[in-house]
Amino acid sequence: MSAKTTTTESDGFSAEERAAMKERAAELRAEGKKGAQKADGLQAVLDRIAQMEPEDRALAERVHVTVTAAAPELSPKTWYGMPAYANADGKIVLFFQDSGKFNYRYSTLGFQDAATLDDGDLWPVAYALRQWSPAVEKRVTELVRAAVS
Repeated sequence: MSAKTTTTESDGFSAEERAAMKERAAELRAEGKKGAQKADGLQAVLDRIAQMEPEDRALAERVHVTVTAAAPELSPKTWYGMPAYANADGKIVLFFQDSGKFNYRYSTLGFQDAATLDDGDLWPVAYALRQWSPAVEKRVTELVRAAVS
C-alpha cells in the first residue's frame, strides 16, 4: 500500500482540502487579531484573485465586479482561501471557487445558507462557470440580488 493511500485512508482529506482548512484557520486567526475589517477583506480577495491562473482570474474578476455592483452591502473576504462575500452579520452569502483550487474542470459560484435563494423544497446552491458572457453576467446578477433580498 502506498503512502498516499495510507494518508487518504487515515484522515480522509486530500492535500488540497488540507490546504483549504489551513487557509481558513489563518483567516480566523487574522480576524481575531485585527477584526474583520472590510478593507482587509477586500485586499485579501484581490490578492487571492491575483494568484489564480489566467482563465480563473478573468472569471473571478468579473464575478467580483458583478457581486460588488449588484450587492454593495456584502463585504468581500476570503473563506477557505476563496473569494467570498459576507452579509452584515459576517455570514458568507456566496463564494467563488476557482477550478485550480481542487483541480476541477470548471470554476464554481456557490451560495451558503445565508443566501435567500429558496424555491420550494429544492433549489440549486452552486453553479459551474466556464466562460463569462453577457448572459452569464445577467444570471449572476439575478442570483446575487435574490441571495441578498
